[in-house]
Amino acid sequence: MNYQEICEKAIPVIRNVGQFIREELGSVKSRDIEVKALNSLVSYVDKNAEEQLVEGLSKILPEAVFLTEEQTVETKEGVYRWIIDPLDGTTNFLHQLPIFSVSVALQHNNNLVVGIVFEVNQNECFYAWKNGGAFLNGQKIRVSSTRTLGDALIATGFPYYDFDRMTNYIEVLKYLMQHTRGIRRLGSAAVDLAYVACGRFDTFYEYSLNAWDVAGGIVLVREAGGQVADFQGKANYLFGKELMASNRTLFEQMKKLILLNFYK
Repeated sequence: MNYQEICEKAIPVIRNVGQFIREELGSVKSRDIEVKALNSLVSYVDKNAEEQLVEGLSKILPEAVFLTEEQTVETKEGVYRWIIDPLDGTTNFLHQLPIFSVSVALQHNNNLVVGIVFEVNQNECFYAWKNGGAFLNGQKIRVSSTRTLGDALIATGFPYYDFDRMTNYIEVLKYLMQHTRGIRRLGSAAVDLAYVACGRFDTFYEYSLNAWDVAGGIVLVREAGGQVADFQGKANYLFGKELMASNRTLFEQMKKLILLNFYK
């Protein structure tokens, strides 16, 4: 099976899980919510969604192993590995705010080769496979053509537990507030990256990220013609807990700004 076939077989599995999440919206009670860490919440919806994903994706690639947020299955290394966030934007979901998603990526020999992000509320499925382009509900997508930060709409995420770099983050935020078209914080890094891929956002940056937050979106941005890097402009973005993504024209401008403030 090639990457396109794997992607196309995975999409219905992910859509079905998204439907389950949509049906549970508003049903989770306070007693059903666990606190994993500071400001990090989980409910039976996250865990059940993950179990459904693992079951469905295992049928597509029985030899594949998994890296998942909720650890409902043992984390292993393998030739093929699915990286799963069953509900990116759990806090939004629990507060019934309409931005949350299912994010899935596939690694092959440690290279990201398939990415799928399903934004549940608008029924938007973003997907891509290596060298195949990026798509939204069957239509090909591209990153924006914005050339300057002054014309750019920025996406970011606020750190919610790692505050050691807060001063650096605020300095970048302050500059972007004053020198761009605006800044948005949606609460789902996977959706932020999907929106960069389709040109709704021009650039995205955030730290304190996990691999499952960004793996699917990384594939989308790359295949849509964009560029992804860590805050030093290098390739340690999947497990390095920091990431910036943009169209290629804005990439150097963002890299310069972030380097100046995070790596003085």
